[in-house]
Amino acid sequence: MTVVRELRPALQFAPELLLQAQGPATGLKAAIFDVDGVLTDGRIYISERGEDFKAFSTLDGHGLKLLAQGGILPIVVTGRDSPAVRRRVADLGLTHAVYGAKDKLAAAQPVLDSLGVRWDEVAVIGDDWPDLPLMVRAGFACAPAQAHAETKAAAHYVTQAQGGHGAAREFCDLLLMAAGQYARLLHGHLDTLDGGAH
Repeated sequence: MTVVRELRPALQFAPELLLQAQGPATGLKAAIFDVDGVLTDGRIYISERGEDFKAFSTLDGHGLKLLAQGGILPIVVTGRDSPAVRRRVADLGLTHAVYGAKDKLAAAQPVLDSLGVRWDEVAVIGDDWPDLPLMVRAGFACAPAQAHAETKAAAHYVTQAQGGHGAAREFCDLLLMAAGQYARLLHGHLDTLDGGAH
């Protein structure tokens, strides 16, 4: 018989931050993610053929999948469009994404309306001025460590990790912990992995 050692979550957030991350309503139902500077490091690689590739963190990818398992729907709203981003979103099984959004508020609102989700039930993570209209309406707003000063000023929380290097996972972990889902998901991974793309 194999004995499985009990794990207690090593990750900790301040109690007042956890209360903020629950959102002001009855709990958060969705989380909006920017791509460049949040799911990537913000650098854009362009060759004569156009934008060739982007680097994504596997930690972030698994965090988005865990978020969905914890009952908070991940939504991608990005100002750019590229095959690399579309491939990553598809690989993660995300069903709600808006690409090439010049006005992110105008792009996000119909998605939230279709889901019946209010802004106070949404968390947002963004790194620059185009994300501000979403952040100031959200129940909880976050910015990565390298974000622009105005974006950080609008955030309830600034991650220790930088965009493309675990910032989105830190955001996901915080939301899951605030929702009371983190420990359940951690313990579930001791028995089996989900086998999906990370």
